[in-house]
Amino acid sequence: QVQLVESGGGLVQAGGSLRLSCVASGTMFSISTMAWYRQAPGKQRELVASITSDGNTNHGDGTTSYGDSVKGRFTISRDSKYAVNLQMNSLKPEDTAVYYCNALGMANYYSSRMYYWGRGTQVTVSS
Repeated sequence: QVQLVESGGGLVQAGGSLRLSCVASGTMFSISTMAWYRQAPGKQRELVASITSDGNTNHGDGTTSYGDSVKGRFTISRDSKYAVNLQMNSLKPEDTAVYYCNALGMANYYSSRMYYWGRGTQVTVSS
């Protein structure tokens, strides 16, 4: 079964940086879009950034999109067709949340596209 495994979360001071990574493990035929969501205490889950597969993502392909609150500070990228990173710079206390990896893909050749979720990784930004 497909699993998304996140890593890189932790505690960082305001103004610092963290790099989150997500790798799809198990069987996965293809992934068209990967994204990062986050959910802060008392708030709904929101989209942080997404990246599509417009060709060969191993060579810089992919269209990116960012939430307004993170534009200019966060960068999403693909290490491969099945891996995504989120470079977070100039972190603010407001960025504190559980960050979830999301993938839109097909588990096998005969499957329709489906959303898969990671278990989440905690990011805490101190003042």
